[in-house]
Amino acid sequence: MGGPPRIRKRDRPSVADVARRAGVSVATVDRVINARAPVKLKTAVRVREAAETLGFHAASLIRQRSEPDKPGMTLGFILQRHSVQFYGALGTALSDATQSDPLIHGVPIVEYLEDLTPAFVAERIRLMGARVDAIGLVAADHPHVSKAISDVRDLGKPVVALLSDLSAPARAAYVGVDWRKTGRTVGWAMTNLTRRDGDVAIIIGSHRYLATEACEISFRTYVRENAPHLRLLETLVNFEEPRLAYQGTLDLLQKAPNLVGIYMVGGGVEGVMAALRESDATKRIKTICHDLTDDTREGLIDGVLDFVIHQPREVLAMATVRALKNAVADLAHIGRASRESDQQKKIDLGHMPPQIVIPIELYTAENI
Repeated sequence: MGGPPRIRKRDRPSVADVARRAGVSVATVDRVINARAPVKLKTAVRVREAAETLGFHAASLIRQRSEPDKPGMTLGFILQRHSVQFYGALGTALSDATQSDPLIHGVPIVEYLEDLTPAFVAERIRLMGARVDAIGLVAADHPHVSKAISDVRDLGKPVVALLSDLSAPARAAYVGVDWRKTGRTVGWAMTNLTRRDGDVAIIIGSHRYLATEACEISFRTYVRENAPHLRLLETLVNFEEPRLAYQGTLDLLQKAPNLVGIYMVGGGVEGVMAALRESDATKRIKTICHDLTDDTREGLIDGVLDFVIHQPREVLAMATVRALKNAVADLAHIGRASRESDQQKKIDLGHMPPQIVIPIELYTAENI
């Protein structure tokens, strides 16, 4: 009795058969088998499934290539003061998102800065760049910061701007909300919450943040267009310091007896809320701020705040990790393109970085 029929060599599945079934080129299958160049994970998985279905002789090797050992990617995050509840919670969300991503098996390094001067921030960017594969950064826009971003990018470490975009040409992407829409949304809310003529104050952390600039301009534009009964006062700056915000708000309440609304952009919210509670002005003044935290939640509950614009931290964190992964891959691709012409490299390096827009959430005392 004869055994099972022998498979003739010409009947065995070929690389071309695997490529055809996977819907890729023969060169792609070759790259997966021989690890000649990186292949997207989903493409490698398709090649593996095709090879296993066809009984391709190198299926086990393809399986190894498409299921590599944990590569490990270290992602650094430079945030602002840990004492600000929003940043503490954001740091936790970024750490969780990095560690839970199954494709990078990431290691997060989160640093909170108390000194927010541009020179100090630039120094921390360079130091972080020596430790990580990519950086997520919250910072004011400044030439010192732009230069540091360019320096670490030259080392193969891309930087993604978080919350507030940066004008640095070398930054890899921006992840955050659409601040123009946010400012106009607050303008709409202030227009509908205030029921009489009066003054409206805008309190910001710093003029150096592009997010603050866009938000303030959009808010002012909406109010000028739709609420001529409201008079917009000169902007107050508190440098993200609750103590300065507290004193500045007390002075404001004395100098502007017809105050009907306050819009807070940036840090120092705790100080403004403390001043409003102390003066018992909450009944006549409608107050709007950003970011739902334990403090602002309490403010909504007890009536110190009327409206909160929130950036969902978990969504922001997951989008940031995804942007950092893509930025590392893109930079590696550019580095491998050594045979390209100089002109083509300039085109690749000068492409418009992506903007990943996170939807805002709106909160009042009725839906927290």
